[in-house]
Amino acid sequence: MLYDPTEHRIRSFVTRAGRLSTGQARALEEFGPQFLVAYKKEMLDYAAAFGRQAPTILEIGFGMGDTTAHIARQMPEKDFIGVEVHTPGVGSLLKQIGEQGITNLRLIQHDAFEVLNNMIPDASLAGVHIFFPDPWHKARHNKRRLIQAPFVQLLCQKLAAGGYIHLATDWEDYAVQMLEVLGAEPQLANTAEGYAPQPAYRPLTKFENRGLKLGHGVWDLVFTKK
Repeated sequence: MLYDPTEHRIRSFVTRAGRLSTGQARALEEFGPQFLVAYKKEMLDYAAAFGRQAPTILEIGFGMGDTTAHIARQMPEKDFIGVEVHTPGVGSLLKQIGEQGITNLRLIQHDAFEVLNNMIPDASLAGVHIFFPDPWHKARHNKRRLIQAPFVQLLCQKLAAGGYIHLATDWEDYAVQMLEVLGAEPQLANTAEGYAPQPAYRPLTKFENRGLKLGHGVWDLVFTKK
């Protein structure tokens, strides 16, 4: 279902019934109780969830979780909350958490809009990562794109002063839209003249590498909250 009448908004994702591998199913059972945070309409206590106080970064739509696991390993001094709706992706990242001994990562399997509104305290995030969100490339579907002005305003509400938003896309017209939307938000400042160099912490995915070899572009945007 694309439109949620209870929220009076258009969803930016389609819930797909994916097939769980044996390893993903085992990871959900074995590591879910420790690393999967249940969605609740109450603010999340980061210190209680992670057992420490640390800068907290939210990733929205982590897919199969390879990039998320990589970044969490590279930044052990920070805590990460990954939000994803699709069960195979959650199982895949839980499997990596278990295999790689990652302790600074918690997952929430739910709609990111509701997680932001109901679980993430205002002015609490050090950063937000959104990598390769669904481009909804047909013009008539552009309204379903996640990066729209009201959503960016909500992200700003949840960011601490000096916190950042890092977006990446391989669709040029979506990159243009992202730059326009973030550039028009008065609470944000661009860290670059236009698009940003790819930050060292974001690894190239296999899909991205393949696209770059074919001459496809990738655009990163990094804005900070004033």
